[in-house]
Amino acid sequence: MSLDLVVVGLGYVGLPLAQEAVRAGLTVRGFDVSPRIIEGLNAGRSHVDDLSDADVQKMLDAGFAATSDVDDIRDTDAVVICVPTPLSPDGGPDLGAVVSATSTAAEVLRPGMLVVLESTTYPGTTEEVLRPLLEKGGLSAETDFLLAYSPERIDPGNPVYGMKNTPKVVGGTTEAATRRAADLYGRFVDTVVEAKGAREAETAKLLENTYRHINIALVNEMARFCHELDIDLWDVIDLAKTKPFGFQAFYPGPGVGGHCIPIDPNYLSHNVRSRLGYPFRFVELAQEINATMPSYVARRAQDALNEDSKALRGSKVLMLGVTYKRDIADQRESPAIPLAHALLSQGADVSFHDPAVEEWHVDGTVLTRVDDLETSVREADLVILVQDHTAYDVDSLVAQSRRFFDTKGASKDPRAVRL
Repeated sequence: MSLDLVVVGLGYVGLPLAQEAVRAGLTVRGFDVSPRIIEGLNAGRSHVDDLSDADVQKMLDAGFAATSDVDDIRDTDAVVICVPTPLSPDGGPDLGAVVSATSTAAEVLRPGMLVVLESTTYPGTTEEVLRPLLEKGGLSAETDFLLAYSPERIDPGNPVYGMKNTPKVVGGTTEAATRRAADLYGRFVDTVVEAKGAREAETAKLLENTYRHINIALVNEMARFCHELDIDLWDVIDLAKTKPFGFQAFYPGPGVGGHCIPIDPNYLSHNVRSRLGYPFRFVELAQEINATMPSYVARRAQDALNEDSKALRGSKVLMLGVTYKRDIADQRESPAIPLAHALLSQGADVSFHDPAVEEWHVDGTVLTRVDDLETSVREADLVILVQDHTAYDVDSLVAQSRRFFDTKGASKDPRAVRL
C-alpha cells in the first residue's frame, strides 16, 4: 500500500500531526517503538491530552494504523520525525531518539522521498546528524531525496491553537526540500512559512522558547524582591499590561515545566558554548533563576507555617495540581516534583490532589492522593496551589483552609499568601 506520510514518534507532537493529516485525506501510518502505545492506538485508546479515544477511533476508521514494523512503512512519500529530545546528564542534547528514528527512516529511504525532523534541537542537527545517516545508503540529499526541518509548535491543552491553525515554519537543506516540505504541510495546515534554510528553522524554535524562558525568569526574580519590599507583583503586572504596546505579560510561578521551557533554551546555550567557546549568559542566568524557584517556594512555605507557630517538619502539606500546565495530565519536568522533594527532605507530611493525576511518584515514593478534597484542605496545616486547574474553586478552597499559599496568583482572597 502506498502511503502519503509516516509519522515516527506518536506522542504529544506526532499524534496530533497524524490526526490532522488523516483529516485532510492523506494516507498515514504511525511508527513508534513502544508496544504500549502501538497496542493502545490500534485499539482506539489515546494516551495524549489533546486527543480523545473517539478521535483515535476516527483516525482508525479513516485508514490510520500504528506499527513498530519497518516493513509496514516502506512505501511512503514522506517521513516526519517527532521524537523526544531530552537533556543528557551533562546538560547537553541527547539525540539518541533522533538518531534511532533517522536510522529507521534510512531503512525505507528511496529516491524522491521527503524526510522532515520536527524534534527540537540545536542549529545544524538536520545537516550534521540526519543527513550523514540518511546518505549512508548511497542516496544524496542534494539530488536524490529531500531533507528539511519544521519545528513543532504544539501547545498541549490549548483550546484555540492546534496543529491546523498554528503557522508552520519549514526550512530545507535545499530550496527544493523547502518547497516540498511546504507542499506537504500545506495539505493540512492553514499557513506555512518558508525559512531561508534548515538552520534558520531550527534556531527559530529555540528563539521562541528562549524568549519565554528569559521573561519568566525576569518575573520570578521580581517576585522575590517584590515580596521583600511588600509590593504586590500581581497588581504590578495587571497595571503594566494596560499599556497597549511594548509590553507582554508574563507571570511568576513555582518553576517551569514541560519539554520546551526547561530544556530547549539549554540546547541553544550548549551549542554556543561548544561551538563558540563562550556562554549565552541570558539563557544560563534564566535557567539558574527558574531552577531555584521550587526551593524558594519551599522556604516561603516554611515562612507561612511560621505565622501559625508551626515547623515544616511534621506539618501536613497538601499540594494542589502537580502537572506542568493547567488542565492537562502531562507531568514532564513539572516543578511540583522538586518542590515536593524539598518539602519531604525537610520532614513535611506531603499529600497531593490533581484532577488529572491518579498516582504520583517523587524520588521513587508514591505520594498519597487525597480523594476528599474539601476535607483534606480543612485538615492540612498548609495548602499549596502549584497548578491552578480550572476544576479548582480557588477562593472557596482558601476560605476552607487554615493557611493557603497561592503560587499562581489565582486567588483574590486577601487571606491567601501569594508568591
